[in-house]
Amino acid sequence: MGQLSPQLGTLLYIVALFALLYFLLIRPQQQRQKKHQEMIKNIKVNDPIITAGGIYGTVVKVKEDTLVVRVADNVRIEIMKSAVAQVRERGEEEEK
Repeated sequence: MGQLSPQLGTLLYIVALFALLYFLLIRPQQQRQKKHQEMIKNIKVNDPIITAGGIYGTVVKVKEDTLVVRVADNVRIEIMKSAVAQVRERGEEEEK
């Protein structure tokens, strides 16, 4: 009986450590990823966006995996949807 106690304590310690890692690291990352996927799914034409590279633009066309974004007058670029870091509020772009 004396042998089971240290082994059980070690096992409980390992389980507690994995639970702590899950709730502090893995679960929040999954929630952020889910919010990002939802944001990308809801992008519409004329939405002002910021790319992961810091480029400000306005969505001109939504394709299956990509977006055509206007970054200046008569300048359009095509980016992957996953490259969108943030969808801004429409009022923010007029403040510049």
